Amino acid sequence: MKQPDETEASASFSLEDTPLAREIADLSARRKALEATDVVLSGRTRVFTVSNQKGGVGKTTTAVNIAAAFADLGARVLVIDLDPQGNASTALGVPHSAETPSVYDVLIDEFPLADIIQTSPESPNLLCAPSTIHLAGAEIELVSQVAREHRLRTALDEYLANVQDHIDFVIVDCPPSLGLLTINAFTAATELLIPIQCEYYALEGLSQLLGTVRMIQKHLNPRLSLSTILLTMYDGRTRLAQQVADEVREHFPQEVLQTLIPRSVRVSEAPSFGQTVIAYDGQSAGAIAYREAAVEIIRRDSALNEGRA
Repeated sequence: MKQPDETEASASFSLEDTPLAREIADLSARRKALEATDVVLSGRTRVFTVSNQKGGVGKTTTAVNIAAAFADLGARVLVIDLDPQGNASTALGVPHSAETPSVYDVLIDEFPLADIIQTSPESPNLLCAPSTIHLAGAEIELVSQVAREHRLRTALDEYLANVQDHIDFVIVDCPPSLGLLTINAFTAATELLIPIQCEYYALEGLSQLLGTVRMIQKHLNPRLSLSTILLTMYDGRTRLAQQVADEVREHFPQEVLQTLIPRSVRVSEAPSFGQTVIAYDGQSAGAIAYREAAVEIIRRDSALNEGRA
């Protein structure tokens, strides 16, 4: 029997030890770990607002993919699209033309939230209150409304009190600004989730956002807390990404998830097909990362509740 010469053995070893091979092996191991994962939902409704006044940080992408990942774990999830661009509605495959009943009707004309909610074709556990272009004018129209900062909270509290099937998570996707729409989201939520991109100027504007949060806590919603920071657009090949991640963890050691969301073509492609990356390519690196983030959010809450008990 012919023995492999030294050159062949070296080639075999190098192929198995390439970065690509290591990445494939890592993804395979993480997929298996997720398949074996069992999470226990708290039984209460957790209301997140996903916000960052800095644009391009993966805010809407995070909102819809975390929501889809929760739904994939068996949770019942409502996404409220407060961004006039309606990107969250698009990613969830929900119609949001100008004639569609939307969050605008809830905020301005006091429609019941139940009347505008649609079920995403992606999952019966995934619901969406869509945005339409009319929401672009809501910032101005809300100025003259009574209890203008509380209108979303009032509608959401009424919906949750009367809905037949328990909602485990409500995720509010905000516009990239600190106007009345975002204040409505902060007033309605109990938890704030901030996506931060692993790039230069990552923390730019964050102090202003946190200042607004403190104002909301003091005057409008003492229940609101910054519970979760998710690092997005992480590129492990660059030293900058690691430096940014370390800096954010240094400033917010308790809030930052261990899970990192990588730069991913699949994550970028999914909305053009009216899907989240969980449905579009559930085995991709981006989908796995969002599913891991969802599991981590649930488990951190369970651990926190056990600590309080």
